[in-house]
Amino acid sequence: MPISRRTLLKSSAAATAALSLDWTRAQAQAETVRIGVIYDLTGPFAAGGSVACSIGAQIAIDLVNEKGGIGGKYKIAPVNADSQSKPDVAINESVRLIDQEKVDIINGVYASSHAVPLAAKVEQQKKILWITTAISTAVFKDKNLQYVFRGQIHSDQYGQAFASFINEHAKAKLGMEPKDVRIALVHEDGPYGVGVAAADEAYLKEFGGQVVLKEGYSASAPDLSVLITKLKRAKVDVISHAGYNPDITLLLRQARENGLKFKMLFGNGAGYSQLDKLRATFGADIDNFCNIDPVPAQLLDPSKLAPGVGDLTKTMVERYKQKTNATDVPPHCSMGFNQTWVLLNNVLPVAKEKYGGFDPEAIRKAALDVDIPAGGTIQGYGVKFYKPGTPMSGQNERSTPVVMQNAGEHISVVWPTNIQTQAPVFPLPKSSVYSS
Repeated sequence: MPISRRTLLKSSAAATAALSLDWTRAQAQAETVRIGVIYDLTGPFAAGGSVACSIGAQIAIDLVNEKGGIGGKYKIAPVNADSQSKPDVAINESVRLIDQEKVDIINGVYASSHAVPLAAKVEQQKKILWITTAISTAVFKDKNLQYVFRGQIHSDQYGQAFASFINEHAKAKLGMEPKDVRIALVHEDGPYGVGVAAADEAYLKEFGGQVVLKEGYSASAPDLSVLITKLKRAKVDVISHAGYNPDITLLLRQARENGLKFKMLFGNGAGYSQLDKLRATFGADIDNFCNIDPVPAQLLDPSKLAPGVGDLTKTMVERYKQKTNATDVPPHCSMGFNQTWVLLNNVLPVAKEKYGGFDPEAIRKAALDVDIPAGGTIQGYGVKFYKPGTPMSGQNERSTPVVMQNAGEHISVVWPTNIQTQAPVFPLPKSSVYSS
């Protein structure tokens, strides 16, 4: 049966429309990069810094998208997941992101207890895990990971900063030789706490530091009074504590109730970086406590950073305050923002332009090309990843922490001395409820 010219034209038009629609869809997909973003949005880790990290990461994504996307061409479409402060949920969500959502990149991860198994899982799948926050050295140590990267500092550096501070200030501030300071290392018993305590001990040994008590506990423990008793019996001068928000609250409350006295307490990020949460519970009791962590970007002198970095920090701070109504911006916001910003601006454009795409192999190669000098990021440190075949393959070799001190309702940097914004108050003043 012959086909009329009108029917043929209709069929051609329909076919052309279908092809046009397919091309438009393909073009839209080609111009969008889907990235899995996983943080603890609920559960105890949420208030301990994970939500602040997620906000920082989203601000970085928003800023890049507002400028046209990666390289000004490819919009980022985040696929968000809540790990609920549970390792098994974190693993299940990462599997869902890879298998069902078909993402090649997972960005985020707050807790080291999640990061250790996630790194192994994502590495096995040959996808990219871009860790913004979790600090355990065990994530990378002797694993020779190829597809896992971390711009964040690692737990060994916490120990180095702690030991260096004690060694530099014990004589002048306490009137004691560093080796005579009685030190307690208290920690939750996951990879985060164990890693920090092990690093503390190792670096303290370098100058003969005296560890009189080293004690781990479950982060979900309902009672820490036995630990408080041990600390009192040990007559500690200085406590280094690695814990999350709920267990920090429990420890400090029971320490106050049981009359524990000391000359200084050093936190190690996590819940100690959520100053507004601690202050809401303890008020001025936490004044002058110290905390080791990557620096909140807004505390750095922008004149000592690369051009434009100070303005970027200012924008991040403004956006965070708009989203949260917070008066202070915690270090975790800078962590989430900084590492995500490096991924979106220093890695993915190179993956596309130099290595031909956004697939894991191209991203892996581009990440190993990153070479940001000191002062080139909002947190002050540079970025250069250890290469495969080295003991910390995938870890940023240029990351550095600082020692901060709660100066009333704000934070000051007290170590390293060359970038401090205030001289340390050490020991605690006699007005402190914990002062010995």
